[in-house]
Amino acid sequence: MDAELRGRLDGAGYGEAGFAERYDRYRPRPPVALTELLPPLAGVPRPRLVVDLGSGTGLSTRVWAVHADEVIGVEPSEAMRTFAERATPSANVRYLGASAYETGLPDGCADLVTAAQSLQWMRPERVLPEIRRILRPGGVFCAYAYVGLQTSRWDAEAEWEAVLARKRELRTRLGLDSGGQSWPVSRGRIEESGLFRYVRELSLHSVEAGDGDRLVGLALSEGSMTTLLAAGATEEEIGLDRLRRVAATIPDPVPWWISYQVWLARA
Repeated sequence: MDAELRGRLDGAGYGEAGFAERYDRYRPRPPVALTELLPPLAGVPRPRLVVDLGSGTGLSTRVWAVHADEVIGVEPSEAMRTFAERATPSANVRYLGASAYETGLPDGCADLVTAAQSLQWMRPERVLPEIRRILRPGGVFCAYAYVGLQTSRWDAEAEWEAVLARKRELRTRLGLDSGGQSWPVSRGRIEESGLFRYVRELSLHSVEAGDGDRLVGLALSEGSMTTLLAAGATEEEIGLDRLRRVAATIPDPVPWWISYQVWLARA
């Protein structure tokens, strides 16, 4: 793994004790619609191989087990990958400890390559050529990220938004993001690579169930929150205490409408 990526992972809090378990328990699941949409776009009823880049705890990898012959998650974080291996019972799913820049996979091996909530970690000029290399002609690349959460509880929504805003403010004040860098995903950035015949961008949503405990857990499942707390910020400063009070009034699961932004490219 290159030094830049190692430094970013070390500073993200993903290796902290208990983080992987929290991430896997509380984060949104991949939208079911993608398992229905992507194979036809790649021209196959059932993919032979799906490669999931930045696979984390395997949330975005395991979903393909029943839809593909073989699934490979590529994850450089040992802590996240170790959890994924324990959490994945399917024999047709395996994980590689590698960088998305150099997966070590054969040319043209994959029908689908996915990147869930992870492409912004990767330099486009390095990862997009690797994605194109491992995709077969006509294969499809799909990056996606959740961008919105709506429940029926307006008070919970207000506290959730306040926590996110306060987190951003405190991280800026403490200089926690000054040395970091991300590469926001966009249709234009993928098109500019000149590596894909077609590029599209769309939105979709998924519905899950979540109670108050999950709402607090979701906030704590972000590396940016973990490192902020580790830097000395208190729950009161961030507003987590107020979020916990509202969450305590939601003991039973309610529907969560989760919005996703999706980027598609065909080799």
